[in-house]
Amino acid sequence: METMVKRRTPFIDGGHATFIWRGEHAPELIGDFTNWETQSRSIVLQQMEPGVWGTTLSLPRDAYIEYCFVLNGQQVADPLNPRVLKSGISSQNNYFWMPDGSDTSLMQTHEGRPRGRMSEHMVSGERLTSTPERQVCLYQPAVDELCPLVVVLDGHDYLYQAHLATMVDNLIAEQRIRPIALAFVSNGGSARTVEYACSDATLAFLLDRVLPLAQDQLHVLDIQASPGTYGILGASMGGLMGLYAGLRMPHIFGRVLCESGAFGGHQPAYRLYYRSVIEDLLALHPAPDLKLWMDVGRYEWFLEPNRQMYARLREQGYDVTYKEHNSGHNYPSWRNIVWEGLEHLFGRST
Repeated sequence: METMVKRRTPFIDGGHATFIWRGEHAPELIGDFTNWETQSRSIVLQQMEPGVWGTTLSLPRDAYIEYCFVLNGQQVADPLNPRVLKSGISSQNNYFWMPDGSDTSLMQTHEGRPRGRMSEHMVSGERLTSTPERQVCLYQPAVDELCPLVVVLDGHDYLYQAHLATMVDNLIAEQRIRPIALAFVSNGGSARTVEYACSDATLAFLLDRVLPLAQDQLHVLDIQASPGTYGILGASMGGLMGLYAGLRMPHIFGRVLCESGAFGGHQPAYRLYYRSVIEDLLALHPAPDLKLWMDVGRYEWFLEPNRQMYARLREQGYDVTYKEHNSGHNYPSWRNIVWEGLEHLFGRST
């Protein structure tokens, strides 16, 4: 037992992960595997010897997991696990990979490979966004040909947490996708939910402010001459907004990459604004010429709503590809599968 406690936790043995805590009192364990619930699903560690508490979970061998302990009502990091990252909400989480999982190598830079050009811009949000200006970072791939444009919602997070620009550099260099340009659009902070809840104001901001900037600064296809060639990408509320944009403007955003789309909530009011407009669009209009990719983690609260949305889209005749992965609702999970969506939507053969 003493040897186990001195090792970095959790202790991984095949498909099992053992969590250890040293202290006078046993903490609760929460994480992706409990949907981060602190009451009905939290796991209380059991005493293994005086002052040592533990529990063992069975997990898929390729899983990526984030977790923390709860002690005296407060979330605390695992002092025996140095792998810590910001949760994106208000705390820090520990994380680990099971033995057959790892971060994608596509997020690593490679000496000698062509790299795209980045530029940063402040765009007026007057009357359309919650802030007077909004940051937009543009990525021009290292090619001279005209490219499709992909608008990336929550752009700052996809740029710095998902390393999406580096990933696209590598996908292009390895000829796994055709060259694409990117517009990383930052979110509205505390107004993010309002701006991404199927908002026509946000859609107008993209059409009237972001697209003209990208068309002026980047070598992108003329959307009038090549309708439906642009894409839009987002996760969670950004995934919801991305699908809405594709349904509303398929002649522009003909490719949609939706990660862990926020298609449901725990309260009736959430279900209303999350789903009502998209449900109406699906019910009242024939399926447009739209190509969709959806992915979602098996350890997150939006799993069942995404399964339902996928079934609904299939029922309505949409061209939609869907994939589940053994992880939760976070950027490490999304960055390790987003490249598959890009290959599907912008592969050399598409």
